[in-house]
Amino acid sequence: MSLEVSLCGIALRNPVLAASGTFAYGLEFAAQVDLNQLGGFVVKGLSREPIEGNPAPRLYETASGMMNSVGLQNIGVRAFVRDKLPELAKLHTAVFANVFGHQTEDYVEVVRVLEDHPGLAGYELNVSCPNTKLGGIFFSSDPALLAEVIAAVKQVARRPVIVKLSPNVSAIEPLARAAESAGADALSLVNTFIALAVDARTRRPRIGAGFGGLSGPAIKPIALRMVYQAARAVKIPVIGLGGIASGEDAAEFLIAGAGAVEVGTATFWDPRSPLRIAQELERFLKRERIASVTELIGTLKM
Repeated sequence: MSLEVSLCGIALRNPVLAASGTFAYGLEFAAQVDLNQLGGFVVKGLSREPIEGNPAPRLYETASGMMNSVGLQNIGVRAFVRDKLPELAKLHTAVFANVFGHQTEDYVEVVRVLEDHPGLAGYELNVSCPNTKLGGIFFSSDPALLAEVIAAVKQVARRPVIVKLSPNVSAIEPLARAAESAGADALSLVNTFIALAVDARTRRPRIGAGFGGLSGPAIKPIALRMVYQAARAVKIPVIGLGGIASGEDAAEFLIAGAGAVEVGTATFWDPRSPLRIAQELERFLKRERIASVTELIGTLKM
């Protein structure tokens, strides 16, 4: 059975990647997972300057899921290229850098710094951030703002640019089309859902920052719906994520139209989950007598 796929011209040994924010910088998992056996992985979000993140508690387990409000803690792009990227460049798997900012110039500067160094296959733009120049309007909810930041990044990026869309919108199709029109090479979705957990005894939020992002199996049916809608709206590849915990979960996203998938929350209880899910996906193909994983993509019968 063949698990090989091509994403934005990048050959992947399998379509299962580890998602940003749950796989650190990748190197921290090298003792648990053979990183070279992964389809690829996305490092945690990188900003122009280091960010300490939000107050604890940052994680809270919910029914069939998890909430987090880490606050995009990271070492900053310059420390990343100095301390992490040289080791990542030695790997034989696709490594993507997740990039975020609060102004268009932030995204451009982070990518500009990364462009000067080898070792990356491409970029994933986290657009689920408020634009501080425009009073906190989220890039992910405004097609014009979204197009602006993507077009600006594409002017400096020689590597493929994936845009990670937020599910916290009334309709995903206009955002997907805006990203494609602005030059995005692929989309990934969904990011987490804004949520609130309350301690009834203390009458306070379970998360230190108040609201948090809901992820895990609880969001999978909604994520599948949005991936299907986005894949029908655009011609560029779509990467699906949201509650994937098994090989059959991954197959469902491929059938809905994704060309690859990312695994996030599952790595919290099983650091090997991206590799395990790829192995389970291969067994699924064998059981179903499917020669290539690409035969699944976009085959949903509605």
